Amino acid sequence: HYSGLEEAVYRNIQACKELAQTTRTAYGPNGMNKMVINHLEKLFVTNDAATILRELEVQHPAAKMLVMASHMQEQEVGDGTNFVLVFAGVLLELAEDLLRMGLSVSEASYILITVIEGYEKACKKALEILPDLVCCSAKNLRDVEEVASLLHTSVMSKQYGNEQFLAKLIAQACVSILPDSGHFNVDNIRVCKIVGAGISASSVLHGMVFKKETEGDVTSVKDAKIAVYSCPFDGMITETKGTVLIKNAEELMNFSKGEENLMDLQVKAIADSGANVVVTGGKVADMALHYANKYNLMLVRLNSKWDLRRLCKTVGATALPRLTPPTLEEMGRCHSVYLSEVGDTQVVVFKHEKEDGAISTILIRGSTDNLMDDIERAVDDGVNTFKVLTRDKRLVPGGGATEIELAKQITSYGETCPGLDQYAIKKFAEAFEAIPRALAENSGVKANEVISKLYAMHQEGKKNVGFDIEAEAAAVKDMLEAGVLDTYLGKFWGIRLATNAAVTVLRVDQIIMAKPAGGPKPPSGKKDWDEDQND
Repeated sequence: HYSGLEEAVYRNIQACKELAQTTRTAYGPNGMNKMVINHLEKLFVTNDAATILRELEVQHPAAKMLVMASHMQEQEVGDGTNFVLVFAGVLLELAEDLLRMGLSVSEASYILITVIEGYEKACKKALEILPDLVCCSAKNLRDVEEVASLLHTSVMSKQYGNEQFLAKLIAQACVSILPDSGHFNVDNIRVCKIVGAGISASSVLHGMVFKKETEGDVTSVKDAKIAVYSCPFDGMITETKGTVLIKNAEELMNFSKGEENLMDLQVKAIADSGANVVVTGGKVADMALHYANKYNLMLVRLNSKWDLRRLCKTVGATALPRLTPPTLEEMGRCHSVYLSEVGDTQVVVFKHEKEDGAISTILIRGSTDNLMDDIERAVDDGVNTFKVLTRDKRLVPGGGATEIELAKQITSYGETCPGLDQYAIKKFAEAFEAIPRALAENSGVKANEVISKLYAMHQEGKKNVGFDIEAEAAAVKDMLEAGVLDTYLGKFWGIRLATNAAVTVLRVDQIIMAKPAGGPKPPSGKKDWDEDQND
């Protein structure tokens, strides 16, 4: 018989284990895809843990703790969300084993505290050991070839088989906009998805691409000077309505002349300022369009205010709230603006010839929307990995090599610890085996055989040896030579956040949920009250 405390903890652990098991089979390059249908009935086919969790509506409060830890990893590093879930899930599973080994009901809370203390000690020790496992560092983040090789592992877990092509694209995009200060902004890499062709037809453009058509007759401008307006491209409208009495045809002819002359003067003033491209955030009036064509102005309409802001950042323009002629400082500049056709989709391209623009766009091609969404997630992970490397260039071996080395060293540390918490420390070390185990199971290889081979190699001092995914049998190889590398910060935050989440769940002994207050329900109106009664 369990005490109330144990019962509550077991229920919480069970919920977390089920959640971790969902994403565990999606771990690594050979991970299975999940088909998620969210509350809006939108379909997602992906093995990206961050997307799966974002679209799942997790109800259990304890399982939500793991989801929150995973979201924190996404915000901090941008990759490694599945690592956090799998590791935290296994920590809780092993904590359950320790609880079951407990001596008696009265000692349940004491055992829980011991487990928590052991996990915290082991986590602290793991983060102390981690810097010693660094196998190399990024040397030059402006070298496209080197950056592409470092992004392989991150992209491979989402797009196995296309990682070399995609890593090269992401590297070109990131390196081209890396400022001298080294402060890299993830938002400066835009993605434009166009159905058709295949992944290999994807490309990088220095500038921005919009799935829009131009409004007027002009479809291409070289050496563009761009005026950006956040208001509609239209004449001024009076705030009060007036009534005009027209008595004859001449008055009717003269009525719209004033408005036409005013519009003519406004558009002419914009053209005289030197601008040859106008971008507007609102509707374009027919009359304004006529005069834009008359003065050879290229006209582009962007409905999204976010797109307008990003374009201003790309071309160095200031968005004007009224149709006034822009000054030289307010105008943006880029090498060319042109209307192009990609597949059967019309796109407007704002292109920088030099590779030092503020924004780069990766143009993704693919046969279906789901496929392109998955490629976009791979690109997102690659870009985030580049950002992490600009903060900390250190890299650790992937493929389970780092985890097995940590397991080996923490087990040795546990044996030197007196007291009951040594059991928790050893279980913490054992939890690291879950990562190479998940990789092996998802590749259809005997996991126990892989783990025993890895331990054998690491006992010989070969710290960089990890699981060989491409081999047909249970094989291991040097991860540094194979180029399978993880970021140091990704592992550091992953271990820390997973341990914090697991410990928080173990500390909970009771879940108290607030329900809406009782009371009479509001009266429901009579249905079909306006229907004729034809009885």
